[in-house]
Amino acid sequence: MKTLSAEPTGAASLAQPLPQLLTATAQTLPEQSHALARARAFAEPLLASETLDTGENTLAHADAVAAILRIIGGSEAMQAASYLVYACDHLNKPQEVIAKAFGDNFAALAVETTKLVRVQRQARQAQVASERAATGIPMAQTAAAQTENVRKMLLAFSRDLRVVMLRLASRLQTLRFFAAARQAAPPGVAREALQVFAPLANRLGIWEIKWEMEDLAFRFLEPDVYRQVARLLDEKRSERELHVEQLRQQLESDLKAQGMSVTVQGRPKHIFSIVKKMRGKSLAFDQVHDIRALRIVVADIADCYAALSWVHSQFTPIAEEFDDYIAKPKANGYQSLHTVVRDAAGLPIEIQIRTQAMHDHAEHGVAAHWAYKEAGVKGYAGVSATSSYDAKIAVLRQLLAWERDLSGTSAQDVGLDDRIYVLTPEAAIVELPQGATAVDFAYSVHTDLGHRCRGARIDGVMVPLNTPLKNGQTVEVTVAKEGGPSRDWLMAEQGYLVSHRARSKVRAWFNAQALHETVAKGREAVEKLLQREGKTALKLQDLAAQLGFNSADDLFEVVGKDEFSLRNIETLLHPPEPVQADDGPLLKKPRSASNPAKGGLLVVGVDSLMTQLAKCCKPAPPDPICGFVTRGKGVSVHRADCSNLREMIAQNGERVIEVEWGQPPGSANGSAGSAVYPVDVAVHAMDRQGLLHDISEVFTKEKMNVIGVQTQSVKGIALMTFTVEVSDAGRLHKVLGVVAELPGVRSARRR
Repeated sequence: MKTLSAEPTGAASLAQPLPQLLTATAQTLPEQSHALARARAFAEPLLASETLDTGENTLAHADAVAAILRIIGGSEAMQAASYLVYACDHLNKPQEVIAKAFGDNFAALAVETTKLVRVQRQARQAQVASERAATGIPMAQTAAAQTENVRKMLLAFSRDLRVVMLRLASRLQTLRFFAAARQAAPPGVAREALQVFAPLANRLGIWEIKWEMEDLAFRFLEPDVYRQVARLLDEKRSERELHVEQLRQQLESDLKAQGMSVTVQGRPKHIFSIVKKMRGKSLAFDQVHDIRALRIVVADIADCYAALSWVHSQFTPIAEEFDDYIAKPKANGYQSLHTVVRDAAGLPIEIQIRTQAMHDHAEHGVAAHWAYKEAGVKGYAGVSATSSYDAKIAVLRQLLAWERDLSGTSAQDVGLDDRIYVLTPEAAIVELPQGATAVDFAYSVHTDLGHRCRGARIDGVMVPLNTPLKNGQTVEVTVAKEGGPSRDWLMAEQGYLVSHRARSKVRAWFNAQALHETVAKGREAVEKLLQREGKTALKLQDLAAQLGFNSADDLFEVVGKDEFSLRNIETLLHPPEPVQADDGPLLKKPRSASNPAKGGLLVVGVDSLMTQLAKCCKPAPPDPICGFVTRGKGVSVHRADCSNLREMIAQNGERVIEVEWGQPPGSANGSAGSAVYPVDVAVHAMDRQGLLHDISEVFTKEKMNVIGVQTQSVKGIALMTFTVEVSDAGRLHKVLGVVAELPGVRSARRR
């Protein structure tokens, strides 16, 4: 069987002159030779004087691609498409012209492949421009981006696998052209071949193309290493080849003597494979086992294992180098037995054992029994294809596996028919769901671009925004300077949006608009209240914090939704003062400070003065306190840190009077006795059933009487105020610690 690789360059001259190719084809498929000859005759006047951007003559390139496709089993349509693809660039209406001359099948294949060629060329040119302009971006990043772009576009057009096969053959010929011309291939071209096309050929099982493409690409990317390994292979070539040939003859003769129908072949050595093994296993050149390699091809699977047993009985096997890919085929359907043995001289030699069918698949992969349009019941990758649909699914599984190999995504069951790839005007590739529109495209590029999208051009033609996009199209959107999306975009029947991501962004925009309006309404209400109360100097953030909110906008939101009454703010600004201290202790100054009366407060320097505890801060011993002389109501006693007291002092500082806690009645040792004082406690907690009961129970156990409760729930948060009677505020701190440990309680503090 003819191969595509040879030692040491890895690039054998496979291409045949077209007349020979046509003659060979005519012997087996006369109707195909006629179509192929017509395709070349059709394209020759258009391509004969044209050159590709690589410098290669276009017609010569098409001849070589057709030859490669024939060798790997490509169909007549594929070979003819090699010419028609490049002819498309010179036709006004290629789809119509080619369909009329050759049929719809040829036209579809040629036009789809042409579209992919153009897209890849455009993306590569844009990438080169980007690398030149963005000097601050590491080259590895731009190279990775280009590799990803090529991968995406190949996937986009892989619904017709023949398109992918044409691109594989074309890229191989491009590498051959540079090698034959002794020119360095552009790094981007060689890198794509090594990182994208060769792995794709591997996944499809087309090893002829894989091996040669790897060697050629490696030759251009790392020429020094390539020459070094090639030189090492050449040094003992004749000696090694003589030894391998003697061993080949011995194996074939001995196995035939065992009654087997067998062919033993030498196996080409591939420089890139050798280098990978040397680097991956840190081996010296002489330690690489498959520098000497043979392949045994037998009639059936039973003979595979019989031949393996005989080989192991005649030579010394290296146990850790044995692989049974017949029992456990590779993901791409590859089957063979691999073993490494040492000969009488102790030299290692790798031996592969397989059937002829396995060998055909290993050499040609999917091309050996072709893709879904021509697979019939032969199947692919070990899967019996009872219908063309089954064969298509088998091929697509390999494409998905190849995609995961390159992208590193998880092995999930994703179909290729549910996505498309389009380009921005700068040739950046955008992945979208099938049926996506220009609006989906805009949101995929940038959220703000989506919000302001107002029109679209597809391949330069203005179209409605709800026009479904297709693979390979270039999409450009026009935008307004400001504004947002239309509510019509969320109506499924209008067909503006397909992507869930885009839909969620549109909904988020409208939700944000509604929230903005609510906050604005709440802010207006709060600011009007503060203006009416003469409290415009009060910071809104401080006001929100005093009311238990994290931010002013949180306060405005609940006010705007009518979930929080403005009376709560009024109460905070103007806490009620008692008209008479009937509900609290009325205490008088004793005759002297050294002999205090039995009241609870002492007003320093005043014999007898009516006092009352301020209800805004509710002081209780041993709080630091301060008195303020009111008009007609005696002395109002505040906690020293009371915000209302600070405001009153700022306005009438001369009315401040010093006060201190006295000895309450019934106390013999100066400690707190039977007198109690009301204090307010603020509790913030996640609202739940039984919360009020649990908190009240703590106060009951601690023998603190609860004389008032106010509760409010905002967005699942309970805002609770308890008025508790205490004789000692210091003890209250410990009780609040117990409350704070209750389930759901965020904070418990004295107000």
